[in-house]
Amino acid sequence: MPLDILLVSILRTLVEVAGFALLGQGLLALLAGKYREDNVFYRVLRIVTRPVVRAVRFIAPRFILDAHVPILTFFLLFWLWIMLAFLKRHLCGLHGLAC
Repeated sequence: MPLDILLVSILRTLVEVAGFALLGQGLLALLAGKYREDNVFYRVLRIVTRPVVRAVRFIAPRFILDAHVPILTFFLLFWLWIMLAFLKRHLCGLHGLAC
């Protein structure tokens, strides 16, 4: 496998992990309600997603509320995942591979 396709695949996998962790954190927050901070799994998911959420908070304008940053992060990760899929498809076509 060419190095560029491998790097795009690894980056896409990391985006998937962060996106699924955010999705799981949101679903668990709905189920646990106000006691979500007491849930061990919620805290683990929060630790996994913290770097991505902080990065989005850093680049997002200040008028976006902190409570909305995880939702914005999920949608940015989703569109990044889509763009990486198109990039991988393009790279596979350039190399003549059926990925």
